[in-house]
Amino acid sequence: MLTRAIMVHSLDDARTAAEVAADLGVPLTLVSAPGAAAYLGPGWFRTVTAILARSHPGLQIAAVMDCGDKAGHALAALQAGVPRVRFTGRKAVAAKLAEIAAAQGGEVLIGRLRALDLLDLPDPGAACRRWLAAP
Repeated sequence: MLTRAIMVHSLDDARTAAEVAADLGVPLTLVSAPGAAAYLGPGWFRTVTAILARSHPGLQIAAVMDCGDKAGHALAALQAGVPRVRFTGRKAVAAKLAEIAAAQGGEVLIGRLRALDLLDLPDPGAACRRWLAAP
């Protein structure tokens, strides 16, 4: 269900994206900023997605926590209940993380994710609407 992803940097960003997605009736994929697992932590990201799920119960939400090349951060995120992580480290390590994730019903994404980055946009709501409504 990974649709047009939106990179969020705050709860306000995530709420804006969720409101627009719910209004448009489309699924939402949230992506944390590159390497965010190192400074926000999986608990923050899991809490943000839980808040959105409660405030928009009909909205399909997928969330991807970016762990950069830090295998320990990816493992911690998976163990904390974040179902999808992005990992940019060595392929052999990514394969091992993918095995661990799959055993828990999760997923490890590698490579570049195309996402609308809401950082410093003058009107994030309008940007989300254009991004999510595009064919």
